[in-house]
Parts: sequence; C-alpha cells; structure tokens
Amino acid sequence: MSHAHSSHEAGDFAASIKSYVVGFVLSVVLTAIPFLSVMTHQFDHATTIWVVVITAIVQIVVHLKYFLHLDFSKEGRINTFSFLFTALIIVMVVGLSVWIIYAANELMM
Repeated sequence: MSHAHSSHEAGDFAASIKSYVVGFVLSVVLTAIPFLSVMTHQFDHATTIWVVVITAIVQIVVHLKYFLHLDFSKEGRINTFSFLFTALIIVMVVGLSVWIIYAANELMM
C-alpha cells in the first residue's frame, strides 16, 4: 500500500516539476520578446508598446497557471475565485484612488 502511495507522490512531483519548467521556459521567452523588440528598434513606437503590453498580459496568465496553479478545476476553483476577487478589489481601490486624485487636481487648477 505504501509503495502505491509513494508512486502516486512521485508522479505528482514529476508533474509539478514539469509545470515549473514549462512555466519558466515560457516566462523567459515572454521576457525576451519585448526586450528584443525594444532593444533592436525593429518596430515603430506604437507596435513596440503593443508587443510589450500583450506579452505582459500573456506573462501574467503563464504565472497564474504554471506557478500559482490557478485553474478552474474542481480543486482549484475556490483559490481561483479568491484570487480574482482580491484582484478586483485591488483594481477598484487603485483605480478609484487615481480617479479621486485626478478629480481633486482638476478642481484645484
């Protein structure tokens, strides 16, 4: 019985290592793409900005999936919803703070 249990744990460990390696490789590639587009000046300014923004968004998704293991499986659903709720609250607090500061600045001018 313990042999089957340790075999299952070894499989989980190998899957976890594979997940981290895939995430690391994707992160390096998604870091190199905008770096090279900025350093080589191959694109115009607007295209370079879009390349950086799009790769940043994809990089966030890669980190959430491969490093934080957030997904919509039955086991990970509660963690994913907790993260999304926290992110929503942070975006609202920061966004509304910027809006209030901007409005106060306009009223003082």
